[in-house]
Formats: sequence, C-alpha cells, structure tokens
Amino acid sequence: MLRKFSYLTLMVASICLMTACSGSSKKSDDSDELTLSAPAESGALELSEEVMSDVIQNISSPVEMASIIKATGVDFSQKILNNTDKVDDYNTSYKRALNLGVYSADLGYINTFNKNSIVVSYLVSIKSLAEGINVGQFFDFNSLKRMATNNNNLDSLMQISISSFNQMDSYLRSQKRSNVSSLIVTGAWIEGLYITANVIEETNNESLINRVAEQKDIIDIIEIILKNYAGDPDFAELAQHIGKLKKAYDGVKITTEMGEAQTVEKDGMLIIVQDEVSHVEVSPESVAAIVAEIKSLREFIVS
Repeated sequence: MLRKFSYLTLMVASICLMTACSGSSKKSDDSDELTLSAPAESGALELSEEVMSDVIQNISSPVEMASIIKATGVDFSQKILNNTDKVDDYNTSYKRALNLGVYSADLGYINTFNKNSIVVSYLVSIKSLAEGINVGQFFDFNSLKRMATNNNNLDSLMQISISSFNQMDSYLRSQKRSNVSSLIVTGAWIEGLYITANVIEETNNESLINRVAEQKDIIDIIEIILKNYAGDPDFAELAQHIGKLKKAYDGVKITTEMGEAQTVEKDGMLIIVQDEVSHVEVSPESVAAIVAEIKSLREFIVS
C-alpha cells in the first residue's frame, strides 16, 4: 500500500527534507553556489511554490523503507552505505547537496538498526557537506555527536534535528535556493531505493518488492522537479538518468482504490482523511530491470 504524507528530513531521525520551488537553476559565474533564475529555455516548467510543495509531499520517506527492511529480519549491512571517505570528493554545491541527501538516508538506516558506533562518522560527513553549501550554521554538531552515541538522548536529538532543518529550509527559501533542497530530496530518495534494492537481491522479499514498485508514481514527481531546473546542465543530466529509471518501471502496473475514511483531530477540529490503497503488479524481469537502474543511478550520484 502506498501511503502519502509530508515530513521533514532529520539528520539522525532521518525523515527526508522537503521544500517547494519555482523557476530553473543556474550556477553563479563568481562561485559554485547554486542559485535560481528565471527559466532559461522556452517551454521550461514554471511551477508555483504551492504546487511544488504539494507534489514533494507525496515522496516516501527513506526511514520508512529502513523500517520495512528491519521488519524482514535481514541483518544490517554497512557495506551498502555510501563510504564517508568520499565526502572530500564532493567539491561542488550540486554534488554536496545530492550527497547530503544520500548520507541523510544512510543515517536513517543506521539509526533504525541502532548502530551508534558508526553514527559519528556520518554526522561528520554531513557537517562537511552542510558547511560546503552554507547551511552548516543551523546545526550544533558537537551536541548532535554527543547525543547520537547515547540512546537515552534520541528524543532530544530528534527535536534538535527538526528545529535545525526547519531553520535551514526557511533560509534556503528566503535565499531563493530551493533547488538545493530538491537535490537533497532526490539524493535521499535514491539512496533509500538503493539500500532496499540490495536487500531485495538478497531476500527477494515481497513487501520490499512492492514498496519499490510503488515508487513508479514518485518518479514522475522527481522528474517534474528536476526538469523545472533544466536550464542547469547538472539538473538536466540528472533528469536524464531519472528518465532511464522511469523507463524500467514501464512493466509495473498500479491500480488505486479508496480506503476507509478516518476521522482525526487537527488544530482542535475533527477532519475526515481519505486514504488511498494501491495494488501493484510487477514481474521478476521488471524487478531485475528496476534494481539495475537504481544501482546505476545511485553510482552516478555518489561517484
């Protein structure tokens, strides 16, 4: 079942950061900082902030993937994570933002399995990347590092992480750098798929296969976001790679039906929430093709 909801990226609790955006992107002539400009090409997508916020809110969280993986009983595997030794190789804002998302998803996987012994190295990597795109000021990394190695502090760690990312999100919006957040979202989403794809190869678990197959709808969202910045060659190249993954999903069939309506309280009022339930049909051949393209795209991102 594909459930749709909004969430924030947590560095250690690792819920994927989301922001809205409009216009296409370009690189400053004087620095590598990603900035925004008016659409560079005729026919470029011009999506409002409200529309972009709405579509991004439908992207599944990598931490949800990690929770499903843990429920299968499969062992934790550090070798499938992006090596922190690579962090110095990410020397452009584009690569730093993408791999900030990657390492955030890795931390979600690490945190889900309570592997505190390796949390610090990933926090240090995220510190480096965050500072490289001028958002490191929103994180007290010394405090985060102390709390990350102590399970008793996980609740406090989550609260600090939420506050930090909310501040960063507001800053990026005010500086017209929402394209940076879009890269973080994309990197985190792909890394979540990559970790899951590796477990699928090992276990052939049906629930994981269905979860990955359900991402067919999400690819269209990611493609819309990236094409909105097609004036930047890096975004255009990334969109082309996403297109290859989208092609691999051609063999997936998803049918959707309305689930039971539920009454929930929000801001002191009762509202009715209507869930959507999706059913997936996918052949072993299609699964193999999807896994192969996920691995190819992830290698492109982390290389």
